[in-house]
Amino acid sequence: MAERATTATRAWRAGRLWDHVRSAPGTYLWLLALLGTTLALHRMSPEFAHKFLLHRSTNIHELSEHPVRVLVSSALWTDDGHWLPYAALYALFHARAEHWLGTARWLTVCAAAHVLATLASEGALLWAIHLGRAPHSAVDTLDTGVSYALAGVMGILTYRVPRPWRHAYAAVLLTALTVPLLTHHTVTDLGHLLALLTGLACHPLTHTRPHTHTKKTRID
Repeated sequence: MAERATTATRAWRAGRLWDHVRSAPGTYLWLLALLGTTLALHRMSPEFAHKFLLHRSTNIHELSEHPVRVLVSSALWTDDGHWLPYAALYALFHARAEHWLGTARWLTVCAAAHVLATLASEGALLWAIHLGRAPHSAVDTLDTGVSYALAGVMGILTYRVPRPWRHAYAAVLLTALTVPLLTHHTVTDLGHLLALLTGLACHPLTHTRPHTHTKKTRID
């Protein structure tokens, strides 16, 4: 009897887990892709991996040559070689946002945060180079990863947090991403803050469209 109960409990948990994964297919397909690319990086030598990632980096040089390719490919590679932390963050933030918004609107937020934060931060770096405040070698800076999309999703989830905790959540996020920018002044820190603001600006996507019912007229 106890064995049957244990088996039933395991089956129920497996069913709940599968339902959770099915409710956020984009999140877990993305995670699966990141697992594959992370494993591929571990098979490369450090020197080759660095050169390989440079060609998939959203730095100024690659954006000027292959903007669409690097904007897509940079979201599929990480430069730290770790996958488990992303799995936890994706389950905590991306999966919740996708389940709430639906795959299309969630993906819109991810793309908007990733693209706008990348272009704006790299544009700021290009201006700094023009003014002589950054070295010209910065055009080839390694810049890959999924953190901009994650920051954008964390931003839009503000509107999922119930009041009065919503403002506290937003304040913590803004503080956590503003302080590093003020202390380190890096392009990545600027991108994170811009991505968060992009997510906050996507508030209209949180409104669901009312269902419209058409009234049929019967003709005898």
